[in-house]
Amino acid sequence: MTPKPRTRWLILILIGLIAAGAIAALLWPQPQTVDMGEVTRGPMKLVIEDDGRTRVSESYTVSTPVSGRLQRLDIHVGDHVVANETVVARMRPALPAVLDARSRAQAEAALAEAQAALSAAQGDYRAAVAMREQADSDLARSQRLALSGTISQSKLDRDQINADYAAAQEAAAKAAIAMREAALASAKSVLQNDAAASNSDGAEPIPLYAPATGTVLQILQENETVLSAGSPIMEIGDISEGLEVVADLLSRDAVRVRLGDPVEITDWGGPDVLEGKVVRIDPSGTTKVSALGVEEQRVGVVIAFTGDAAQRAGLGHGFQVTARIVVWQNPDALRVPSSALFRRGTGWAVFNVEDGRAREVNVEIGTDNGTYAELLDGLSEGDRVVLYPVETLEDGAPVEARSGG
Repeated sequence: MTPKPRTRWLILILIGLIAAGAIAALLWPQPQTVDMGEVTRGPMKLVIEDDGRTRVSESYTVSTPVSGRLQRLDIHVGDHVVANETVVARMRPALPAVLDARSRAQAEAALAEAQAALSAAQGDYRAAVAMREQADSDLARSQRLALSGTISQSKLDRDQINADYAAAQEAAAKAAIAMREAALASAKSVLQNDAAASNSDGAEPIPLYAPATGTVLQILQENETVLSAGSPIMEIGDISEGLEVVADLLSRDAVRVRLGDPVEITDWGGPDVLEGKVVRIDPSGTTKVSALGVEEQRVGVVIAFTGDAAQRAGLGHGFQVTARIVVWQNPDALRVPSSALFRRGTGWAVFNVEDGRAREVNVEIGTDNGTYAELLDGLSEGDRVVLYPVETLEDGAPVEARSGG
């Protein structure tokens, strides 16, 4: 028996409604799965990070005071020394050159000449003394006769002049003796030095004392050798108190650094984060080539340790560290994840999640440290935002949090 016409129409209508519902369900927009973050309050800081190396702020280089032979050192790298007490090196002054036969004959002749000249000068001095005594006697006699009017005034004046001249001649003869004695000593020294060189009999070793209290950082000459005056031997510095860090920053980063900025020193080998501060910024940059072969302008920044020296035990001169210079910080900043931001015109925007839909909101941000951005206007604490928004995400689109997001 066939169904009645009315029943058949009801069945067709029901089938049509089911089909329409299925099509509507297929065409209805599905929520897009996204990662979500939240606007929070908390501490924020902006750091400039770069590799650095430690060094002693005031190091002293011990050098040879004269040319000579440096004796083998008894001191080693790392030894403690005391200023003006610890003998760090000894050296024997250089011996004079040995004279050849001709030079020795000339030196002997010069010695004989100096001795003869001294004898002549001594004879001239004795003659000058005798003449001065005679002139003084004549002057005394003339002065007595002049009192009784026996001689004229002109005679008295001539005797006075003769006495003065004789005294001057005596003084000149005495000075000539001193000159001849010095010449004789010089001639003798030439032969004496030649004798010492021939017999390999040098002067006593000169002790070199530590110029400062500290530690031997580096030894440049350890074995016995002949050095010229001013040659460096070793380097001394105080690691416990005089240690500092030098970091070469890119010039575009260095312009943001100010004197007194706090510094966190990490990756030095110890468990603690060491504290420091910027004490000097070089006024000029230098061109350096990176590991990739790129020329960079680098500026040296000097960092002083401010914490307890016991925390950095084991840290020495020339060690590698990581310096994190804090150029900005806010202990209670309203912050939004940096990954939620995207450009909208000349400003910034985020997708704020409201009732399961993404709403585009323009925001004003301050400092961005790459993880969080300081939020100045546009959102409130607790608002949820879409992280890593894709280009296909539109204003008002339904979204749902990714599992675990």
